[in-house]
Amino acid sequence: MKRTLVVSTAVLFGLGVCVSACGSSSTPEDPSEEEGNPENPSGGDDEPGDPADASSFSFFVASIESMRELSGSANGFGGDLRFGEATGIAGADKICLTIADKALPGSGQKVWRAFLSASTGGANGGALHAIDRIGEGPWYDRNGLLVASNKAGLLAVRPQGATQIKNDLPNERGEPNHQGVDNHDTLTGSNKQGQYAGSKSSTCNDWTSSTGSTGKPTLGHSWPRSVSNPSNGGNWMSDHTAPGCAPGVNLSQNGPGGGSATVGGGGGYGGIYCFAINP
Repeated sequence: MKRTLVVSTAVLFGLGVCVSACGSSSTPEDPSEEEGNPENPSGGDDEPGDPADASSFSFFVASIESMRELSGSANGFGGDLRFGEATGIAGADKICLTIADKALPGSGQKVWRAFLSASTGGANGGALHAIDRIGEGPWYDRNGLLVASNKAGLLAVRPQGATQIKNDLPNERGEPNHQGVDNHDTLTGSNKQGQYAGSKSSTCNDWTSSTGSTGKPTLGHSWPRSVSNPSNGGNWMSDHTAPGCAPGVNLSQNGPGGGSATVGGGGGYGGIYCFAINP
């Protein structure tokens, strides 16, 4: 009898633990609640992945802190993104890789590309289009949230990914980059199809010039002017031009294209978008 009593108590104790830890519902769990809906072609689950896992990290907006640190200037790089490389595009890619690996060690093993267009470097020596540089997707932020499943998901006013981030694209730390200031102007040199905007002026001489008068680089918005109406100043790839190519930070709302002849003159700091081509 004593042995029987001990066994029964252990069994009851085990059942009690399961009830408290597993829930008291007698209804079997739906596997789709755990694993997402396999019929969703966008893969647009809003639940974050493991933030310590570098395997899916494949998108960020380069933060003001990182751009200042790597440039060695409180004003950032301006329109010259060479960063010790022969071309502005190569330098910008190196900036992306450097920031990614520091943010999440191991991420530097991936091929990172800046979302920038240029007048040369494309097929047959032609224009280089940002949308053609970044792989095929999907892309995820630092916290494992979906940015877009494929290029079609990027060719919209806002990237067609997780609702938590589409209207405030995150930096390399996985934080909304808005930070309560007017910093959404992001260098792209691209039109609304992610292609070369048409002149070297729109790319600060293919991202090699930090002279204010060199041009007026094309910018996208990392967050829209109006969340309720993203079509108003909301295109993440192409919204307006910066006043110039000089280094500069302006975090006050002066309206599009206003302010000094700097990449940040209209509300920003010369940030760039970074994508890994092999998430």
